[in-house]
Amino acid sequence: MAARPTIEEVAALAGVSRSTVSRVVNGSSSVSPEALAAVQQAITALNYAPNRAARSLASRQTHAIGLVVPEDTTRFFGDPFLASVVAGISDRLSDSDYILNLLIASDDPDGKMTRFVRNGGVDAAIIVSHHASDSFIERIAESVPVVFGGRPLRVRDSDIVVDVDNVAAAREAVQHLLALGRRRIATITGSMSMSVSVDRREGFRAALEDAGLQPAGEADGDFSEQGGAAAARRLIAQDPRPDALFVASDLMARGALEVLREAGLRVPDDVAIVAFDDSPLAVAADLTSVRQPMAEQGEMLAGMVIDLLAGRAPAALTILPTELIVRGSAPAV
Repeated sequence: MAARPTIEEVAALAGVSRSTVSRVVNGSSSVSPEALAAVQQAITALNYAPNRAARSLASRQTHAIGLVVPEDTTRFFGDPFLASVVAGISDRLSDSDYILNLLIASDDPDGKMTRFVRNGGVDAAIIVSHHASDSFIERIAESVPVVFGGRPLRVRDSDIVVDVDNVAAAREAVQHLLALGRRRIATITGSMSMSVSVDRREGFRAALEDAGLQPAGEADGDFSEQGGAAAARRLIAQDPRPDALFVASDLMARGALEVLREAGLRVPDDVAIVAFDDSPLAVAADLTSVRQPMAEQGEMLAGMVIDLLAGRAPAALTILPTELIVRGSAPAV
């Protein structure tokens, strides 16, 4: 195997000093146009690749961004929302000098993840799908710049957040069901340890209150397909049975749909359903669903972290738009 070209060989071929090559490699603007062109030509001719490890040691940077997801691996790899956010993050980082490190753990009891971050494993972190009990998140946020996908339950003045208006979006979803003439409307929520679940339930309740109605039931589906199925079983066992469900994610709605089918209930005739996310699951199941720009959220999160590392201060709170996409589970009148 041929020896890897060195920075000294690049300097010799370009007719410049080693320090000039180093400045070009590290993106410095203090290089003349002539020297820049000569170094770039030499790099191309020699097929030179900078030693990122050596650069990191010199600059005390890893050029890695951690995506911290406080969930177990089953949830991470099975949730279309998380998959879309990760795709957006990855797309944005592909145009940068940064790589993505996935840090997936429902808890950090031995402090391994926290030590990795605090000891310089990443330059910054993006945190999504966080719970009130995730105390290790606070220790990570004290160590590196952090951007949150979704509002933490305990928001600090220094937090930078990208989110949607979950209250307003849920309210619109329930108003759609009310417009269809449904009056016994129940909800399947996510875990109440997450702000997204609290906010979507708030919007659900507010829409019913505006209509002078009470919820026909509330059940926690834990943002999983199995949880959505279990929640649906509890709700349809009630007397009277709900005639509509607002389900806080497409994944839980898929579980609910299977339970309704097994019970011989027709959708939307017997039970209309509006879900949330508008993921590919919603398209496949013909679900009316609130569309949130998941991939765009990931791109924005990555862009904000890059800005932070470059010394640019992004907005503390960015709210992305949602849209109700009407399909067969709750068709328009």
